[in-house]
Amino acid sequence: MNFTTILLIVLVLLLIGALPSWPYSSSWGYAPSGILGTLLVVLVVLWLLRIL
Repeated sequence: MNFTTILLIVLVLLLIGALPSWPYSSSWGYAPSGILGTLLVVLVVLWLLRIL
């Protein structure tokens, strides 16, 4: 496995973990998954530009 694959797997796991499925996290709104989603978009753009 290369670094990009490991990074993508970790990022997907973080996105799943950021879903507001617990009672205490329902008031967080979209902040955790929004931040991780933005990070995922940045990484995909870097990957498409062959920087990463």
